[in-house]
Amino acid sequence: MLHLTKIKTLKTTKIKNNSKSALKASEKKNTISGADEKPEIKKIKKQATEKRIYNLKDYVVYPKHGVGKITAVEKATIGEIDIQFYKILVEKEKLTLTVPINQQSKLRPIASTNQINKCISILKTKPKIKRTMWSRRAQEYDQKINSGKIYELAEVVKDLNKNTDIIADQSYSERQLFEKAYERLKSEFEAVLKINSEEVQKKMDKALGRVKILDEAE
Repeated sequence: MLHLTKIKTLKTTKIKNNSKSALKASEKKNTISGADEKPEIKKIKKQATEKRIYNLKDYVVYPKHGVGKITAVEKATIGEIDIQFYKILVEKEKLTLTVPINQQSKLRPIASTNQINKCISILKTKPKIKRTMWSRRAQEYDQKINSGKIYELAEVVKDLNKNTDIIADQSYSERQLFEKAYERLKSEFEAVLKINSEEVQKKMDKALGRVKILDEAE
């Protein structure tokens, strides 16, 4: 009887020990499993760093010269280095530019239709006249013209528009800057809207309020 009780006790102890071992093994497994389960990290897409590729006949804007058309993509070897470059014809200035592809940060694509519409809205607003010396204003206008930024170009055209009540008379330098900005903006309108020069001029003059004045003059 004593012997049976001892065996029973041993069996019970063994079962308890086995249960503890199983529990520890389970906990260990869960711990390992938890360590393996890494938190989900959402990848953020990096901004594209590739150079923009322009094709033949694409229109681009070179800040200091305005709208040009790519007429060729050529290669040349300079100092044992192969260089690719664009040939860009700026028709308004009868000028051909050579721009290396790895320096194309100087170029920008022509504006979108939405940007052209915003430019028209800018032309319709009242000109802002600063009371600073003309020499300083002229420098600021020139910088805006050569910035390559279409909205700044539209602001110069609007501010120097000679056919307004605010600017009755213009000096020679004012007219020069106005005409330069006007022609730059007009050439981009033509390239984007794909309409002829006369239609673009009518659209711009209407926004500037010049059409009414010209009709009255006639």
